[in-house]
Amino acid sequence: MKDYHRFSETQKFRQWWLWFLFAGIKGVMGFFIVTQVLFGKPFGSSLVDNALLLIGFLFMLILSLLFFIMKLETRISDTGIAVRFFPIQLKFRNYNWEDIEEVYLREYAPLAEYGGWGIRYSLVGKGRAFNVSGRTGLQLVFKDGRKLLIGTSKPDDIMQVLTVLGK
Repeated sequence: MKDYHRFSETQKFRQWWLWFLFAGIKGVMGFFIVTQVLFGKPFGSSLVDNALLLIGFLFMLILSLLFFIMKLETRISDTGIAVRFFPIQLKFRNYNWEDIEEVYLREYAPLAEYGGWGIRYSLVGKGRAFNVSGRTGLQLVFKDGRKLLIGTSKPDDIMQVLTVLGK
């Protein structure tokens, strides 16, 4: 029997500053490649190997593509919460309601509490976090004491679903 999803959310890395940073780095590297590889003029006082420049540029292209396809998917159903950070996690990780002691929405500071965005681990006892952007998350506290924060851009929708489920 297929589990009915009362809530579903997909978030992607679409922050302007991230893409500006990627474009800037690739632009500078592209300038170095054109200047040195095509025109034969080394940039600066030391010659950087052409292969190293091309490998660095290729790495930045792959990293940009990874961030473009990366997405945080969250599902809430009658049986629990499922989350995955694609393509790092290919399968959803399911958390059953009976394993969860507390669930609530909260504001958080991504940099201060978790050191940024993505799949993060707190160094100050806040547990793990899956987040892409924003400052609002669904906090799960498990019966064994573990904690997981799942970032959301739809806190009102989640609150409505949690109310309907009696959580």
